[in-house]
Amino acid sequence: MSGEAPARPAHLRHAFSWLIATMICVHACMATTRVTASLWVLNQGYGEASVGMLLSLFAVAPIVLSLWAGRLADRHGFHRPVGVGVSLAFVGALLALAIPKLWAIATGCLLCGGAVAVAAVAMQREAGLMAEEPGELKKIFSWMALGPAMSNALSPIIAGLLIDHVGMQAAFGFATLLPVISWLLARRVPRNPPKVYTKSFREPAAWDLFRLPAYRRLLLVNLALSAGWDAHSFVVPVVGHARGLSAASIGIVLGSFATAATVVRLAIVRFSDDIDEAKALRGAMTLATLIFVAYAWLPGTFGLMCGSALLGVALGSVQPMVLAMLHRATPPERHGQALGLRMLTLNGATVGMPVGFGMLAAATTLAAPMWVMAAALVAAQWPARKL
Repeated sequence: MSGEAPARPAHLRHAFSWLIATMICVHACMATTRVTASLWVLNQGYGEASVGMLLSLFAVAPIVLSLWAGRLADRHGFHRPVGVGVSLAFVGALLALAIPKLWAIATGCLLCGGAVAVAAVAMQREAGLMAEEPGELKKIFSWMALGPAMSNALSPIIAGLLIDHVGMQAAFGFATLLPVISWLLARRVPRNPPKVYTKSFREPAAWDLFRLPAYRRLLLVNLALSAGWDAHSFVVPVVGHARGLSAASIGIVLGSFATAATVVRLAIVRFSDDIDEAKALRGAMTLATLIFVAYAWLPGTFGLMCGSALLGVALGSVQPMVLAMLHRATPPERHGQALGLRMLTLNGATVGMPVGFGMLAAATTLAAPMWVMAAALVAAQWPARKL
């Protein structure tokens, strides 16, 4: 690999659509496994706390793998870490399909979460290389953020339909097929190997990046908003199941959130030159706070769809802004480290949240996790004002 000439950004941009398609398939495997596993647990009578445990497992593997994934991407580029991620996703989904037991599905959730962590760091780093000037970062990361948004929009709906009309195993089988497709797509992206370092080279520790004030503030804001995704992912299946909604209806509610996130990211692509990132982040936090407070009183499937859509607009606008600001706040040769440390921090801080949400909902009311997140977003306005 070291003997190949690096591809120029213009040549890399040729393959940008393949990069996004790869992201969609890897993320869709995780999203399909997540919603199917949640409904499987509830149908087996394990309760809300078990749902929280399963959702927490999606964040455990990234804690272990994120920094390693960042170093792997900085040293080897795109294809090696994506290959590792695809392999983890395939094994995790296959395990959930082949052995319908709680321990096997839990292990599958763990592996699928790690798969997205390893692959996403490499994909985000590669996308940053495709920008020919700093002003393009926001637009490129808006397109990149469409991958998870589209995955979250389609996967719950497809999984819900498969569960209602075929069965749980069909949904897990669909998840198993997606990593295979993603690797075929990833091979269409040209190789762009990074600079080769001598064996004596010692890269700085990733933790040094916390010395950068802008990086620290970005992570605090990103953490509060990322936890909002976890709260929504937990509350919708639990509330929907409690209200007697079908799997397809629950999938549609989750899909409305992701569809709104997709639409707002398309809007960012169109109007990126006119958007002030810091003001947009603060506005998103305010809107999300209001929706979290009101979500418990939204009536029926349609009400939950509207609330989820508004929440999708708020939370969906965050990732392009954060990633663009992160790339400008850190040295180019350490972008993989910065992305890996971001993922480690987010997953490390939120790994216990779904379990906590489950215990809180079981002990108080199903909407309590939403109210906790509203309070967290109010607190996060302080570092957001300094961005």
